[in-house]
Amino acid sequence: MTVQIITDSGCDLPKQYVEQLNIHVLPLVVTINNEEKYDGESIEPKALYDEMRNGAAPKTAQAPPTMIKEALETCAKNNTPCIYITLSSGLSGTYQTAVLLAQEVLETYPNAEISIIDSQCASLGFGLAVYHTALFAQNGHSYEEVVEAARYYTSHTEHIFTVDDLEYLLRGGRVSKAAAFMGSLLKIKPVLHMEDGKLFPLEKIRGKKKVYARMIELMKERGQVLDQQLIGISHADDLEAAQTLKEMIMKETGCQDVMISMIGCAIGAHAGPGTIAMFFLKQPYQTN
Repeated sequence: MTVQIITDSGCDLPKQYVEQLNIHVLPLVVTINNEEKYDGESIEPKALYDEMRNGAAPKTAQAPPTMIKEALETCAKNNTPCIYITLSSGLSGTYQTAVLLAQEVLETYPNAEISIIDSQCASLGFGLAVYHTALFAQNGHSYEEVVEAARYYTSHTEHIFTVDDLEYLLRGGRVSKAAAFMGSLLKIKPVLHMEDGKLFPLEKIRGKKKVYARMIELMKERGQVLDQQLIGISHADDLEAAQTLKEMIMKETGCQDVMISMIGCAIGAHAGPGTIAMFFLKQPYQTN
């Protein structure tokens, strides 16, 4: 029996892969100009970034609990094992809510197979973990094997990224006002990563090309057999930068498989236009 993979829009996984692998994506909520929108449904990333460039300060909220419960109940009613992989609990309350709702569903359907997994990932790093897990499920593995694979992929995914304007991180409390001001004056760009499901700065570098070169150095230090991996790049309305980074990665690592996606509204609302990120596994998953 196929395992149903459920996730939320913080994964930034391109729609073609979502459809190909029958992944159920729940929308996170974005409030902009006092209107609530569903990420990827009633608002698209390009529109959000245009609004942000014009001064809008969007806020985000977790996936609607009614949608989460409905997705879990549908699987339980149909005797379909399901795994809900959520946006990092360090960035969203969706994981905690999903755990409580899963308990409610299991009270009604005690034999249902439901797992809620905190990805501790974001954007396409989260998306790649979901993609690999869904592909693993589609290949006919058992529910227990798919859960094990999901836990591996979510715990072995690396995130390295930079932002175009420190102002957006300032709004989210990620950098101080003084640091944002000096960074803007000196054209300093931070290199950040994910640690224990939260964003942390690693280094500050002056100049975009130097930042990309350093990001790739970090990837080569942290990742194994990069030439045999699917590497992800996500961007906040800067496809040209994503293509540049892709070419650099392919040249430096020998990787021939790179997925590029636009950063969705839920993540982009905090990172801001011009953010560029890359994702890879510390080492590929190997089954016995």
